[in-house]
Amino acid sequence: MACLAVSATIRSVTGISQGTAISAVWAQQSVWSQAAGQLKEQVVRARAWALALGVLAAALGTAASQALAWNGAVGRVLAFTAAVAAGCAPLLAQRGGPERVSDWIRLRAVSEALKAEVYMYLAGVGAYRSAADGGDLLRDRASRFVADGSDLLRHTIDITAADRPLPAVRDEASYVEHRLRRQLESYYRPRAAYMQRKVLLHERLELALGGLGAVTAAVAAAWGVERIAAWVAVAASIAVAVSAHALAQRYAYQQLEFARTAEQLQQLLDRWPHAASAPEDADRFVAECEHVISVQNEAWMIRWAVG
Repeated sequence: MACLAVSATIRSVTGISQGTAISAVWAQQSVWSQAAGQLKEQVVRARAWALALGVLAAALGTAASQALAWNGAVGRVLAFTAAVAAGCAPLLAQRGGPERVSDWIRLRAVSEALKAEVYMYLAGVGAYRSAADGGDLLRDRASRFVADGSDLLRHTIDITAADRPLPAVRDEASYVEHRLRRQLESYYRPRAAYMQRKVLLHERLELALGGLGAVTAAVAAAWGVERIAAWVAVAASIAVAVSAHALAQRYAYQQLEFARTAEQLQQLLDRWPHAASAPEDADRFVAECEHVISVQNEAWMIRWAVG
């Protein structure tokens, strides 16, 4: 009886230790994910404002040159506003520059690495299948991921982990349902569709601005209206700015990557009923799923970093 009691106590303590480890790493992942999300929002917002101010500067500059002829005060106000917009645009663009992009993608890399490790631990696959103490292994791997991004810890200050339950993953089958299927249906496919809408929107804007410039040039040439002719260059400048913004945001590239990854995950999902006949087969299957996800993340982040 005493031996059984001691054995039960050991199992209980081990379970508490592992429960503490997974909860701590899951909370840690939340903090890094939120930090990455906040920095991404800053980058995207800065680039959007830089685009808006650049467009405003071009339009107000042309308007100012024309307004000076009939009202000096109005012309000077417009010219001053155009100068302020032109001066602020590059300052805001710096907030979405390479250094912040680099920090953002590295924060996201740590977050995704922690998330993958949590799912593999909960599914009990790979190294966790045979680990004497999965909690210790999880803590060790998580600490190495965080150590690789230790210079980014300043971005995690004052961020509190979200109160969220652990994923309902207990084995390979629930991993497929809550990791593989959810990534496919709730993330990659919707993101591919969202990026496709972004690509189409910018293409239509560029086409509309090009058409506006052509019509404006035709009107100016037919009726000899010099004031209208000045706006042809404005329309062209705005079209170039919109095109550059779309290129910087990598909409077309992201759409392609999300769609490609969704297709690969669908193929894995279709294989699942026949892919886990033995524990080692299940380990390979989960490893392949995480590899597909990580490759997409790495390719996407590298593209942002070098662009």
